[in-house]
Amino acid sequence: MHVFVTGASGWIGSATVDELLATGHKVTGLARSDASAAALQAKGAHVRRGDLDDLDSIRAGAEDAEAVIHLANKHDFSNPAVSSAAERAAVQTIGDTLVGTDRPFLFASGIAGLAQGRPSTEDDASSAHGPDSPRGGSENLALEFVERGVRSVSLRFPPTVHGTRDHGFIAIIAAVAREKGVSGYPGDGTNRWAAVHRSDAARLVALGLEKAPAGARLHAVAEQGVPTREIAEAIGRAFDLPVASIAAENVQDHFGWIGNFFAMDGEATSTRTRELLGWTPTGPTLIEDLDTGAYSAH
Repeated sequence: MHVFVTGASGWIGSATVDELLATGHKVTGLARSDASAAALQAKGAHVRRGDLDDLDSIRAGAEDAEAVIHLANKHDFSNPAVSSAAERAAVQTIGDTLVGTDRPFLFASGIAGLAQGRPSTEDDASSAHGPDSPRGGSENLALEFVERGVRSVSLRFPPTVHGTRDHGFIAIIAAVAREKGVSGYPGDGTNRWAAVHRSDAARLVALGLEKAPAGARLHAVAEQGVPTREIAEAIGRAFDLPVASIAAENVQDHFGWIGNFFAMDGEATSTRTRELLGWTPTGPTLIEDLDTGAYSAH
């Protein structure tokens, strides 16, 4: 299958491209820089130049392919409105292009905030509707295209997709610990983050392309919930730092913009996803990655 991938040189996207090529698919990746283009070509993927704001290039990529996997995101946490607007515009463009084709359209989403007081499941619909909602309401927007002949499938990733060279949330929390000289956790540290290793996430995307029906919501969750205190303790071991609780009223001051997010409960299950796809995570756990130097080697 010829697959067009946005975010093809990103953290999850680059692993997904490897997985797709290894399983016999032809890949065209969206690349905004010479370095990204060269990396894709070195793997044997084709390149379409452009970025998340280049809707003409995204449209052309979707038109030329038999399937689209949309993993790009600006991740501008200082200006989430800009990121959300770009995400919604890209999803709208891809969806409009694929109307009536029954082609697969897999897109990145998240599990944070789906449920309160319990682990979220694939049955939990996103409450984000409309352009002013988180991520521009892109999950619900994309799933609306199912009724218009698009095989839309939501790829819900947990708060951490971890592994060596990860520069995401765990790396940021580790950087705060090194800057402050203490590895902190919010409150009593019992709130939990779901997690998945990057290699398992990429394999789930490839399986979803092959097996997931229209309207499916897939949970890329290997660990239902890792307590934030255990995360902080592992960061403390990795960098030889003391570990301490950060009072709720001080969380944002201590951690900065990521503080409120670190204090959230982000548990999720993946029972339905595993049964549907035959997906069994095999990668290291988050704590194993922290204990074996995946983050301290940066």
